[in-house]
Amino acid sequence: MDLIMTGISFFHKGGPVMYILLLASIFVVTIAIERTMYFNAKDPGRSFARDFADRLSQGDREGAARLAGSTKGALPSLLAKGMAFTGNETVSLHTFWEVQSGIALTRFRKRLYYLNVIVTMAPLLGLLGTISGMISAFSVFNLESGQAGTITGGVGEALIATAMGLCTAIIALAVHAYFTQRIDSIVSDMEQCFSLAEGMAEERE
Repeated sequence: MDLIMTGISFFHKGGPVMYILLLASIFVVTIAIERTMYFNAKDPGRSFARDFADRLSQGDREGAARLAGSTKGALPSLLAKGMAFTGNETVSLHTFWEVQSGIALTRFRKRLYYLNVIVTMAPLLGLLGTISGMISAFSVFNLESGQAGTITGGVGEALIATAMGLCTAIIALAVHAYFTQRIDSIVSDMEQCFSLAEGMAEERE
């Protein structure tokens, strides 16, 4: 209980900017949870891409199609539609996959831009709170009245905002980096699977 009260006390000492940083922190956690749920539902993992590629490499197109149709996720859905896609004079299979994969990746990247903004904004807000606190601390500058301790204490309290801003930015950066890495893996899987499926489709023609 004492630890909680101490934390609340430090929070209030950081100044009004702490409330903005708190909202930013909550926003980061919310995005992390929402994106985790979305990726878990739409990303089948690298094992799917590996199994799909292995079946195509062995010439088992029907088996690859069954695997794509029975697996949940964005990539399996695109592959299943593409392998059933006959194409026409105006739309090729390559164009179909290029457009649809672009739409799917846009959904994967949704809200990640906000994390990038918070990574840049949070330290600046912390610095703003620190400068504001230091201005308030030095406004009582009166050494003859024995207020030097008040000044140094005020500076220390002002640094709380900077610490909070850096912590928020670090968390946002870690979340952004994690999902960016997963998107890179998804892009790699898409390129591998699409390339093999297109090659087999051309051989059949």
